[in-house]
Amino acid sequence: MADDAAVTTAAAPPATSSGPAAGATRQGRPAAGSSAGGRRATDSTLRKRLEITFFVAPALAMIVLFVVWPVITAVQMSGYRWNGRGPMVDFVGLANYVSVLTDDVFVGSLVNNLVIVVASIAVQLPLGLAIALLLNRRMWGQGALRTIIFVPYVLAEVVAGVVWFQLLQPQYGVLDTLLRAVGLEPPAQGWLGDPDLALWTVLAILTWKYLGLAVILFLAGLQGVPDELYEAAQLDGASWWQVQRKITIPLLGPTIRTWGFLSMIGSLQLFDMVWILTKGGPANATSTMAIFLVNEGTRSANFGIAGAASVILFLIALVMAVLYQRLILRRDAKEVA
Repeated sequence: MADDAAVTTAAAPPATSSGPAAGATRQGRPAAGSSAGGRRATDSTLRKRLEITFFVAPALAMIVLFVVWPVITAVQMSGYRWNGRGPMVDFVGLANYVSVLTDDVFVGSLVNNLVIVVASIAVQLPLGLAIALLLNRRMWGQGALRTIIFVPYVLAEVVAGVVWFQLLQPQYGVLDTLLRAVGLEPPAQGWLGDPDLALWTVLAILTWKYLGLAVILFLAGLQGVPDELYEAAQLDGASWWQVQRKITIPLLGPTIRTWGFLSMIGSLQLFDMVWILTKGGPANATSTMAIFLVNEGTRSANFGIAGAASVILFLIALVMAVLYQRLILRRDAKEVA
């Protein structure tokens, strides 16, 4: 019995010591499946990156070609006195910027842009909201009315400008003819020829042209207002105005603020409609910053002045966009977060 116990005791350590060694071997040997899985994950990540690069690269190339490069070129031109021919060698530093900022025509153009920004929002916001609330109710011809209001927005600016230019002609225009038919005398110089009326006439045409965008956006926002809120307000005895003031307008706030941003940026960059209607006249009464820089660049061959004006326009739009984002759109970002 003692011999059997000794044999058993002597044989035990090798069996015990071989366990950890074997375990170490098993733990140290890499698994074939985990290696293959790692390669598959790497290949999948690489494939996704290639797909993203493939689809994003054309858009980035277009942005660099039509946005980044023109901005860099404009900044470069703004530092030279250059007529568009030959190399840019006459460096003048900030002199072009001083000339632009002290030019009465540019200052007047800036004021006109700001007037258009404020007037567009002040007129189109209540008018578009009222029409959207009206068209949001069930009525006969609802779809046709929506189409009629939205059609001016989808028309090309050139087409709309030419049509209104013909309608407002002082001699044979439809508007003047109708006014004379009812015994009213139209402006002697025409709606677009009178310096006191030209800008307000352009504003009326811009309202007709872009009101459809406000209406469609507001209608889309109204679709997201739950009907349960209206029903609860009616049960509480709220009037129609109280419902709109307490429910509709607050819930429509993000849409209104987004439309206001689009309207502001579009008004700052306004060019085509005014160019077709008045080319900035009469006596620069309807000139905008975009028209100023185009006139300086193409008509006067002052490409340095035009470059400086374009940089100033870019900076003004950028500052106003950042301020609008910080002061008005920030609350929407917080609500989403």
